[in-house]
Amino acid sequence: MNSAGDKEKRMGPLRSWIVAGILMSLAGTALAGEATQAPSGPYAQWKFGPDKSPSYFPIGVWMQNPTAAPLYQKAGINLYVGLWQGPYEAQLKTLKKFGMPAVCAQNGVGLAHKDDPIIVAWTLQDEPDNAQSLGKDKGFGPPVPPEDVQKSYQVVREADPTRPVLLNFGEGAAWDGPRSRGSRVNHPEDYAEYLKACDIASFAIYPAASSNPTIEGDLSLIAQGADHLTKWSDGKKIIWAFIECTRVNSGIKATPDEVKAEVWLAITHGARGIVYFAHEFKPHFSEQALLNDRPMLQAVTAINRQVTRLARAINAAEPPGGVKVESTDASVPISAMARELDGDTYVFAVPMNEGATRAQFALQNLPGDVLMEVVGEERDLNCADGKFSDDFQSWAVHIYKISKDEKQIGRKQARRNKASEEEK
Repeated sequence: MNSAGDKEKRMGPLRSWIVAGILMSLAGTALAGEATQAPSGPYAQWKFGPDKSPSYFPIGVWMQNPTAAPLYQKAGINLYVGLWQGPYEAQLKTLKKFGMPAVCAQNGVGLAHKDDPIIVAWTLQDEPDNAQSLGKDKGFGPPVPPEDVQKSYQVVREADPTRPVLLNFGEGAAWDGPRSRGSRVNHPEDYAEYLKACDIASFAIYPAASSNPTIEGDLSLIAQGADHLTKWSDGKKIIWAFIECTRVNSGIKATPDEVKAEVWLAITHGARGIVYFAHEFKPHFSEQALLNDRPMLQAVTAINRQVTRLARAINAAEPPGGVKVESTDASVPISAMARELDGDTYVFAVPMNEGATRAQFALQNLPGDVLMEVVGEERDLNCADGKFSDDFQSWAVHIYKISKDEKQIGRKQARRNKASEEEK
């Protein structure tokens, strides 16, 4: 008869193997879960915020009637920003019917929908950095003090921390001299304080439609505005950019190529959302001027579809070293951004000024000769050891893609070349 001690000795090793097996199984399950878990987009921290998928890029339209939502959806717009004098129940009901999420002010109706995903963010007062009206025929006072905006932000956040808060700035975010800043003109230091009062920061400047000779036609201000907000927030805020597509308040209108350039200037300088300003005030008021302008609507639709197709790449990480670019014409610099997704490398490039030029690009860690696709243009370019060149006409946007398969071919070729050189 075996003693209890003998039995324990025999069971000891078996028990150790069982425990080890269980632990390995649990570890394997955890690792599998990590491997299959999809990466999150920039809005993952908010339960009821914008779509959390990395394939989502907000493409909004400002202050439109909810009944027009299907027409904007057809144009590739996926977000309403601002609800006139709302939100109120009829607006939210209509948006819900069409599946169009909204960013709106926080009022009693909005808070009654705290568990309704149709609202994805809250807005604060629009353009508090501008001089504020004192009433009809009474002129303008100073901008809203940053500390007052911060207090408003805290009230909104305390009432609902499950959604981000959007704060939109005027053109002072993009340049220092607008009269719209009133008594705070040339005081860019205000913006670091304003930016403490939001989670998403946006700005509105319409250079193509401007009649101000200081900024008229200077599309680089779109890039500068995005850069400013990133710098002033220490890179801690999500940046959106408003994009013009109408005459706004003048007789001048951006061309479709200029609108496309503005979109990609914003994106290549860090914007992770765009909002179209579709109103027109001259020569006649039109809330839906974009919808009534067929050529512009077609162009905007094509832009939006391209951005949506490339959203995962836009939201992806920059490869080591990014991309360096030089323009042969110094008066036409090229804005460029590189991204790495699923082993593929993307480069997005757009001129910052009007005019033609040729640009030379350089990427790191791409040995050998590879073919790169120029996305949507039915042409390829040769990329030798990470270097390639291309021509740019005025406001031409080029997007390049090097597949992981091509990169593998390039690496093999580089190894063969190195071995051949060593043999010599």
